[in-house]
Amino acid sequence: MITHRWLPIVLGLLGASLGAQPTSIRPLTPKQAKETPAVAPSVVAPAPARGVHDRAELEAFLDGVMAANLRDKHVAGATVSVVKDGALLFAKGYGYADVAKRAPVDGDRTLFRIGSTSKLFTWTAVMQLVEQGKLDLDADVNRYIDFKIPATFPQPITLRHIMTHTPGFEEDGRDLISDDSTVKIDLGKLLASHIPGRVRPPGTFSSYSNYATALAGYVVQRVSGVPWDDYIGQHVLAPLGMTHTSTRQPLPAALHGDMSQGYVWGGGSYIPKKFEIVGPAPAGSLSSPGEDMAHFMIAHLQNGEYNGNRILKEETAKLMHDSPLTLLPPLDRMELGFFETNINGREVIAHLGDSQNFHTSLHLFLKENTGFYVSFNAAGKEGAAHHLRLALFADFADRYFPGPPLTTARVDDATAKQHAQMLAGNWRASRGAFTTFLSAIGLIGQTKVSVGAKGELVIGDAKGLNGQLVKWVEIAPFVWHDANGHDSLAAKVVDGKVERFSYGLGAPFEVWLRVDGKQDGAWLVPALCVSLAALFLTVVFWPVNAIVRRRFRTRLDLPAPALRAYRAGKLGALLVFSAFIAWTLSVGKLQGNRREARAA
Repeated sequence: MITHRWLPIVLGLLGASLGAQPTSIRPLTPKQAKETPAVAPSVVAPAPARGVHDRAELEAFLDGVMAANLRDKHVAGATVSVVKDGALLFAKGYGYADVAKRAPVDGDRTLFRIGSTSKLFTWTAVMQLVEQGKLDLDADVNRYIDFKIPATFPQPITLRHIMTHTPGFEEDGRDLISDDSTVKIDLGKLLASHIPGRVRPPGTFSSYSNYATALAGYVVQRVSGVPWDDYIGQHVLAPLGMTHTSTRQPLPAALHGDMSQGYVWGGGSYIPKKFEIVGPAPAGSLSSPGEDMAHFMIAHLQNGEYNGNRILKEETAKLMHDSPLTLLPPLDRMELGFFETNINGREVIAHLGDSQNFHTSLHLFLKENTGFYVSFNAAGKEGAAHHLRLALFADFADRYFPGPPLTTARVDDATAKQHAQMLAGNWRASRGAFTTFLSAIGLIGQTKVSVGAKGELVIGDAKGLNGQLVKWVEIAPFVWHDANGHDSLAAKVVDGKVERFSYGLGAPFEVWLRVDGKQDGAWLVPALCVSLAALFLTVVFWPVNAIVRRRFRTRLDLPAPALRAYRAGKLGALLVFSAFIAWTLSVGKLQGNRREARAA
């Protein structure tokens, strides 16, 4: 999401932030330099004509790309795996799993938190029970749980809605991520006590929901009679030979030594962070090495089979991969759990994953029988890893699976300007709080759409995967393409007005909705800042005035009722300002806890 330009002003009133002691980074010894992979760019071999065939050429390409990006973007380490035609073609670690110890990432053994990519395991478990006849994708989900989702709308929420992120829940970031491993909340109790508001009828449009995914995991647990961790271990991980992967938090003792440290970059150093505990575990708790994730990719590319073991019937896997929900053509669509990241004319299904410290991307080229996986253990400079994973996927696709030249078709300038003007204004994401006190975040996180000097569409200060400002070119009515990259944008027009829009690459689970006048941050945020300034000055000058009056031996010459009103007003201003500070600190904490993947 594009941050509103007034956000620094509002948050600046708080003047406080959390920090940690940075880790000192020592120069490498000659032995360490020799033993550490990918510390310098390699010579990249010429690209093959089409497809991934040569492991050595692939390694040379990835070595150069990964080394340069980890260094320039200040990402401590990464793991990459590529599968082709039912076999592991490549798995390798880059950079460091532990910066202080100079421990390199091992592609075979080093565990990374995969964030919301964990959801694919939950969806696989759901489909296992569907094919066994124990679950119905189109039945009211209340049938399977021991508490009740309120009947806010006539239409019930189903597992199909949940798997396509269309249940209509608002965002709820409570107890999403913590680093306190001593606090454990039973999954059923957490879900029963944290039911988000239903803010739109199910099936209306996609709005990413960690809560809904955790609900699906709880359904698996209830229907199977097996705790979710045990079910995934027995019915997904074991058949796939993912012996070094776990959903458990904290990790089993046997895996502790292979877990990568998570980092943030700050003050010129890598700052280590604690192991993250995902509250709604089915939404994002897995830890896995790159080679184990290759097994999972192979299984889905082979329509449910890995090394002679089946986790899904072929027809079930195909249903999961090819049940598109088309809500805003021609953009990528949600499938059953997976979502499309089609590129260069190729059919690609995928999932992304973010925790606070790890950033992951998994893509399956269905017709090419090829899978690509990458995970980073730090966000890097200015959150670079969040975009870097998709940029790396695009580079991989362009190199090995190029497509036809981009269309030269475009809407005439006058029409393009008119359409851009129809989108102009402030917008907010469908994923957000709408009925709780967190809804105020929507005021400072709105996306501004405007028209450029040449009549072109301009969306905030959005940059593409290549780091350049996105240049939107309208190639068909209300369909735009990034002239410098792979992204696209489309808008839905109803009764001559643009109702919503969304992006193409990696965002089919979210749309942007127009903000009406009474919620428009263009005037509400400045008004809020002015109000806060007035409150602040009122609070500050209350004691200042009292000191001045005492110094010059004067007093307020007011009758008793007016004096009480004066004091009540000052006290009220103090309480309101204090309440705002407390609210902002609470929101900051909740926001920190909900950075699990906005794609994830």
